[in-house]
Amino acid sequence: MRRRTPPPPSPLPQLNGVDPVRVRLPAADGWATVRDHLVARLAAGDGVIDGMLDAGRIVDATGRPVARDTAYAPGMYVWFHRELADEERVPFPIEVVHRDEHIVVADKPHFLATTPRGSHVAETALARLRRDLGLPALGAAHRLDRLTAGLVLFTVRPEERGAYQSLFRDRLVAKEYEAVAPYEPGLDLPRTVRSRIVKERGVMAAREVPGEPNAVSRIELVEHRDGRARYRLTPGTGQTHQLRVHMSALGVPILGDPLYPVVTGPVPAGDFRCPLQLLARTLEFTDPVTGHRHRFVSSRTLDAWSSYDDWAAG
Repeated sequence: MRRRTPPPPSPLPQLNGVDPVRVRLPAADGWATVRDHLVARLAAGDGVIDGMLDAGRIVDATGRPVARDTAYAPGMYVWFHRELADEERVPFPIEVVHRDEHIVVADKPHFLATTPRGSHVAETALARLRRDLGLPALGAAHRLDRLTAGLVLFTVRPEERGAYQSLFRDRLVAKEYEAVAPYEPGLDLPRTVRSRIVKERGVMAAREVPGEPNAVSRIELVEHRDGRARYRLTPGTGQTHQLRVHMSALGVPILGDPLYPVVTGPVPAGDFRCPLQLLARTLEFTDPVTGHRHRFVSSRTLDAWSSYDDWAAG
């Protein structure tokens, strides 16, 4: 089997904790110049690519600006920094729970995306930590939903990232979540929920469908009062929105959820009221590099339990 040649290092530095975009020109016909391919592929709008080329903002592997008439060469790499729109700052701190020469464990607030994606680029946990800790090579070993708070594992050394990512892929990380949701006295708990969940591209909510289960969640009642309850959720798999889907299917949707059981639309930028009451409380695993056994616990609290009126009032 032929080993894939790794891409060359980026000739551009990070900008505000965000990596430059890398584009590899495919082995295909149809483009006379690099410019023609970028215009067709990126759909950036009339004149945008030409403007970036003229300003020297698109470079090759040597860091030399690519000209408009640079001939198309299959396999060639080019880099550029995307034009970032102004992002609403998430006004909550991200806490560092643990840091050593291999990993950083952060306690992420609600509303902060883990990694750059879509309209959330510079205002993400990864970009913030790269800037604040001075670790430009920091990478995420897994992701946590933007609306979910709690523990996220990051890796310090790119060459070790795969080892930590494999922990999550191989289900070698014990994860425990906490949620606040309505109390239903007729709900028989604890129980293990198994179902098949699909998440279609472009559709905000995931859904359960008939078929072989691919999502397993353990649901336990911790305590209840005033019609609300704290639940301990232990995912056995990692499907998108799995815990939110399963809680909704049980008739106790997590408080503050804009998707389940009814899609009410995405939370608007700048609206930090009534955060989803879901918290990644613990992470436990054996470090694949050092062999140490780690157990990390979030210090965050869910406001709908500790101060419901304040949470509901926003």
